Amino acid sequence: MPEPLPETAAICLGEAMIMLAGGPGPLEDVETFRRSVGGAECNVAGGLAALGVPTGWISRLGDDGFGQHVLRDLQARGVDVGGVELDPVRPTALYVKESEDGRSRMHYYRAGSAAAAMDPGFLERPEVSERLKQAKLVHTTGITAAISTTSAEMLERLATEPREFLLSVDLNWRPALWRDRDPEPLWRLLKAADIVLIGADEAEVFAGTGDPDELYERLETPVLVVKDDAHRAMVLEPGGRTEVPALTVDVVETVGAGDAFAAGFLAATLQGLPMTQRLRLGHLNAAAVLTAPEDHAPPPAREVRERLLSCTDEEWAATKIGAA
Repeated sequence: MPEPLPETAAICLGEAMIMLAGGPGPLEDVETFRRSVGGAECNVAGGLAALGVPTGWISRLGDDGFGQHVLRDLQARGVDVGGVELDPVRPTALYVKESEDGRSRMHYYRAGSAAAAMDPGFLERPEVSERLKQAKLVHTTGITAAISTTSAEMLERLATEPREFLLSVDLNWRPALWRDRDPEPLWRLLKAADIVLIGADEAEVFAGTGDPDELYERLETPVLVVKDDAHRAMVLEPGGRTEVPALTVDVVETVGAGDAFAAGFLAATLQGLPMTQRLRLGHLNAAAVLTAPEDHAPPPAREVRERLLSCTDEEWAATKIGAA
């Protein structure tokens, strides 16, 4: 008999990459790199699992050492990877982080990757379709819509076919990936979603406006989450607007903070918490990543989370998060 599927309340569908971080200085001078796992959807999957949400990550990886490392890393973080398909020909994608003069620059090597070969038929694999059927929430991003035409078609099918789960989409606008391509498939994906997460700065570039009310009207999504960097985050929904200021944070690295916010907000959504607490958990999770050099980090301890989720607005505003 086949093994029973693990319980999964959330499924994250999208690309994973190996991240190679060098020491300070230009790439041509760096001799040693530190390896870790990155990618928006797998960052969110790990973040959800760390918050106690049974989570699976579905994608394609190269049948290579980097792909095996991604699987081991996510499994160690409590994420189900039984829906992952290994490709014997196409490689696992990677990106290199170059740090110079206190700034980070990313160099991506993802063309022709195993993840880019995802297509609508990928959803029909029993390992994938059965997991999607039992999920309460499925999360993806505009990056997966951008890495190939076939992956965009896959997400359109996911969004338009009858479904029982909530569909969450983080814009994650990457202009370089959409160069010479019409972003209309991404607009359709966002409008079909039940929850849309979007940064005010990226919305300015993508939609020509960062105004939350205008975005809400144009996207027509039931729940719109607008993140305004280090200032605030807000939710617009039929019942009105909820806004929570960001915490004061000793920032080490910003990469991955948006994914961590998404994980916190979606975990609190699945737990049925009030909207203010959903935004607070998003901020708390993001703050943990902002104080770490990697793309992901453990969330604040449970007792810290519980205290700050229920504190007064004045106590929240006075809270500062450091690396310790």
